[in-house]
Amino acid sequence: METFYMILSLIAIVCITKFMVGKNRNLPPSPFPSLPIVGHLYLLKSPLYRALAKLSNRHGPLLMLQFGSRRTLLVSSPTAVEECLTTNDATFANRPQFLAGKHIGYDYTTITWSNYGGHWRNLRRIASLELLSAHRLHSLKSICAEEVCLFVNEVHRRAMRDGMVEMKSMLFELMLNIVMMMVAGKRYYGDSVVDVEEARRFKGIVKESFEVMEWTNVTDYLPWWKWVGGRELEKRMVALRAKRDGFMQGLLDEHKRQRIMENEEMNNLTQVLLKLQEAEPENYKDEVVKGLMLELLSAGTDATSGTMEWVLSLLLNNPQSLKKAQAEIDNYVGEDRLINESDISNLPYLRCIINETTRMYPPGPILFHESSKDCTVGGYHIPGGTMIVMNLWAIQNDPNNWEDPKKFNPDRFKGVDGSRDGYKLMPFGSGRRGCPGENFAMLMVGLVMGTLIQCFEWERTGEEMIHMTEGKGLTMPRAKPLVAKCRPRGKMAKFLS
Repeated sequence: METFYMILSLIAIVCITKFMVGKNRNLPPSPFPSLPIVGHLYLLKSPLYRALAKLSNRHGPLLMLQFGSRRTLLVSSPTAVEECLTTNDATFANRPQFLAGKHIGYDYTTITWSNYGGHWRNLRRIASLELLSAHRLHSLKSICAEEVCLFVNEVHRRAMRDGMVEMKSMLFELMLNIVMMMVAGKRYYGDSVVDVEEARRFKGIVKESFEVMEWTNVTDYLPWWKWVGGRELEKRMVALRAKRDGFMQGLLDEHKRQRIMENEEMNNLTQVLLKLQEAEPENYKDEVVKGLMLELLSAGTDATSGTMEWVLSLLLNNPQSLKKAQAEIDNYVGEDRLINESDISNLPYLRCIINETTRMYPPGPILFHESSKDCTVGGYHIPGGTMIVMNLWAIQNDPNNWEDPKKFNPDRFKGVDGSRDGYKLMPFGSGRRGCPGENFAMLMVGLVMGTLIQCFEWERTGEEMIHMTEGKGLTMPRAKPLVAKCRPRGKMAKFLS
């Protein structure tokens, strides 16, 4: 018993000492206690953004936490986030060195995982100006239109066959087809797949990628854990990296063999990158090209399709908003053609629906950054090397920032231009590390959801409301796949044969 009390006393002394040191150094407040070795990890539960929001509600919008070996600044207010992403934007532009960045991010060299510097700036320039610019997306619009047309016909076919449609897998497969057609000119889902074996390999890699990324990697916070029980995850990541790299190298080599002539039109993004590689081989090595291709596939599929699933779920629970969106589309587009990308900017209520959805269910609920040097936030000292965790979900669902935030109310965004509202709404981040694919994602969500709203009457499968529980994952997926009933609307049936 005496030994027990001695250990307890030592723990208390360590915790009190840490608390006093923090006060003397003018660090942000820290919840008590921070335990030896694990720090505040004992306070975390799934989903992480909700657990962190509870901490902020209890202790304040700026907190200094200790996640194992990582000092962490938790930010949960628009004012503090603005300071982080304006005054301290360059200081906070690094990324934490997680194990996933080492193995899935080509040893921290992709646009997502690379630290701020010349290499990252070049990647960002390529993504913004060469791959995801308005001009480039416009040149690929026919791909998007064709895939969406095939998609709504498949929705119709399944609805007529089964009476209802499971939307999660269909939306995900749609986005994978769109992005793969844009990246490499190939489809891997549906009836017109050319290389069945290649498609099978690709589907397996996609499935394994999301399984690995869903695992909680304790060794990111407790490095010694890899010698206790954390080696299995790293082995899986190493094996997955080899599979992903081999697959993408195969696509790249195929495009090199079939490289178009100098004066021919470039009709996919791999061809664009290979043309750039010819001109600047030192900046466009194969690893850089493969990394960009994989980033486009990862960022352009799961988060975007997940947002679409949340949009439709909310509309099924709020049929008055669905009717209002249908009326807007009918009045502007009519019934003699399908909606196209140029219509989206002229459908303000549809944009309000998407904004309200990404407010309630942001595709990236938490932003992870890291400070490169000492700085100040909210009057507090933030040491260099601190991990910065910005809880967008907490900000976008905070009653101090939004009236009745749990209520689905698209009208609150009337007059808001774009997908941001100061630092209260920024589902794709902001500053240097803001998502370069934001415009593409918003365009695709608008086009796909506008087409589904235009073409079908939607109903829940029963009287009960759609359950809105979030599942596990980095992009806030639904806990259960959405299943719904649909039937063609009036004259739109002629487009669904």
